Amino acid sequence: MDLTVCICTRDRPQYVRDCLNGLRRQTVPRDRFTILLVDSASAAPAAADLAGLATQHNARLVRLNQPGISLARNAGAWAARTPFIAYIDDDAIPAPDWVEAILDSIAQPGRRPALIGGRILPKWEAPLPAWWPRSLRGVLSIIEHEGNGEYRTTAVPENLEPYAANMVVHVLSLLAAGGFGTAIGRYGDALLSDEEVQLAWTLQDAGYSVRYDSRIVVHHQIQARRLDPAWLLSRLYWQGASTVLTRRLLRRPDTVWKELPRRMLVAALFAPAALVPRHSTLLLGVRWRLAYAAGFIRAALGWRATEAAVRQTATPVAA
Repeated sequence: MDLTVCICTRDRPQYVRDCLNGLRRQTVPRDRFTILLVDSASAAPAAADLAGLATQHNARLVRLNQPGISLARNAGAWAARTPFIAYIDDDAIPAPDWVEAILDSIAQPGRRPALIGGRILPKWEAPLPAWWPRSLRGVLSIIEHEGNGEYRTTAVPENLEPYAANMVVHVLSLLAAGGFGTAIGRYGDALLSDEEVQLAWTLQDAGYSVRYDSRIVVHHQIQARRLDPAWLLSRLYWQGASTVLTRRLLRRPDTVWKELPRRMLVAALFAPAALVPRHSTLLLGVRWRLAYAAGFIRAALGWRATEAAVRQTATPVAA
């Protein structure tokens, strides 16, 4: 067995079914990879459906009693019995040659990779609205760049970052680095992010090869409910907080304090835009910048974003 494919999920068996069907259509024999399904504290009906899917697709099932995407991914790494683990989001569908491309990328001459990020193409549940800022397609976990090379070098675009919707990691390197940071990452509908970025840069800073390979492709099902101004504003708010947490976890707090005055100026200038209803598209370019600045400022000044995310998961709020 060469590879563990890990799907982490919570209360979404309908998406997991599509993902598993995609894995069934792979171009390599099933004895080349194993499937690990991590159930991150799903409610009883969804948990029963997931158990049935695991049996149907000959997947190992790990059940956690506490939600949190980083906790789930770390549990997957500890349960893996292969040198590499390939993470795929539950709402992503692998291309038919996904596993084949992963195995080929791992086997390329040169330094063995500790982490490989892949291409994530959108599969829209509803058309992308005309008002959606083109520069923010990435917040929907979309990566369309074609090519390959080490992250944070001239080989790939400057702002290209790995997303764990489609990411391969050397298991022992992952565990030696402390795994995915549990201070960041999704908790239910709380949109903390960047846990994969923290891991990638930690490994790269330690001297490991951390690279991008666009041959490794998944199709990400973009949920229709996300194509709403209120979701976008929430996503950017939590991203602002995630940026602060990630920089501090990477021991770069000076970059937070350096950027803080600029974010405070943005918040002061754009504050009146907060009066616009959340679901309105009016002044959206101003409002998403305000949302990001607000999350950044709160986290920089001591807001405990991780604890807030855990509380929000325990008491869900409307999106």
